[in-house]
Amino acid sequence: MERKRTTEQPGAAAVSSTAFRPTPRATTAPGADPHPGSPPPPLRRALSTALRALRHAAPALLCYLAVRCTGLLLLSVWAHRRQHGVWPILATQWDADWYLGIADHGYARELGTAHNANNLAFFPLYPVLVKAVAALTPGTRASTGLALAVLASLVAAWGVFAVGDRLHGRRVGVLLTVLWAAFPVGLVQWMGYTESLFTAIAAWALYAVLTGRLLTAAWLAALAGLTRPTGIAVAAAVTVTALLALRRHFGLRTLAAAVVAPLGWCGYVGWVGLRLGRWDGYFAVQRLWHNELDGGRETLRMMRRLLVYDPAPRLFLVLVTLTLITSVVLFGLSVWDRQPVPLLVFTAVLLTIVLGSGGVYFPRARFLLPAFPLLLPVALHLSRATRRHRVLVLAAAVAGSAYCGAHMALVWPGAP
Repeated sequence: MERKRTTEQPGAAAVSSTAFRPTPRATTAPGADPHPGSPPPPLRRALSTALRALRHAAPALLCYLAVRCTGLLLLSVWAHRRQHGVWPILATQWDADWYLGIADHGYARELGTAHNANNLAFFPLYPVLVKAVAALTPGTRASTGLALAVLASLVAAWGVFAVGDRLHGRRVGVLLTVLWAAFPVGLVQWMGYTESLFTAIAAWALYAVLTGRLLTAAWLAALAGLTRPTGIAVAAAVTVTALLALRRHFGLRTLAAAVVAPLGWCGYVGWVGLRLGRWDGYFAVQRLWHNELDGGRETLRMMRRLLVYDPAPRLFLVLVTLTLITSVVLFGLSVWDRQPVPLLVFTAVLLTIVLGSGGVYFPRARFLLPAFPLLLPVALHLSRATRRHRVLVLAAAVAGSAYCGAHMALVWPGAP
């Protein structure tokens, strides 16, 4: 007996080998997945994963916003009483002005002299982003730069939380984020500077290393190398980790990670040399800014003068000095706690650059702002403390950060 021929309708269920009656077409609600048993598309799956991660990090991000809004509120009240505008402080002064100048007019073509410092000392990723985003959005480039810094600070806070959560759990991740937000010069996170962008890239690069995605970490390290001179610290963390992995097992992706990580920093330094027509062009620019490694002699000289010989040292310089000393102590505690190698390499190289420089002294606390792994020992201790002790310490840190930020912006006469 001849079997009846059946036609399977698109979207219908599969026809059984023993049943020849066509299956009715299934009806789905608008927007529903017509194949509920099939895996979601990659974009939808990635979006779902990102939303879950964002919900997991939400307490840390809300705490971060609370800390930074507290600092901004105090700054606004203090500035109003001094009849000083907040906008110029955050968006257009000091380094922000240099970056806006690069976005407007590009880089210098000649070395110049010490009396006309060269803008080639400033790395290109942030001003390039400011120029690109400002071309597509309303408002000035100053407002664009500030908006990018604030958005980058939220991405950085998320990355800081992700590292702490990965290593020690959600509570430590939240505490680490709050401590980073309450850094003594944390106001810089919401200024037209590169610290927030650099911390965001560094934090997610370190997270990628901790989760075994070395090539992703390497590309992020290359971006960090285009953001700040200390981007070489991120590259060192990724490259050292990749080389250690190669000793255990050879892999082309691991080898590529070791090679890619320093490309951003080396590429910009090489480009400056070509632009100025001399192999040491970038280092010649740094000499104009008096930024040369001297093994820490200038750092020790300034510390001794401020803490021993100066009868009335400026409060901000004392704050910078205490931040440097505390950072060295925290690095020792990090080694004692046996932090993962990438974190130790990152903070070690960063500390070496900041402490070993013979350049200007006052911005060095800001230079250490991206070194959030140094705060892990404190976050761990607070996670084991009583709630009362934890609240008192965090409240003191937030109040101190708010005061120091306002003092830095309104009383200290120089750049942060």
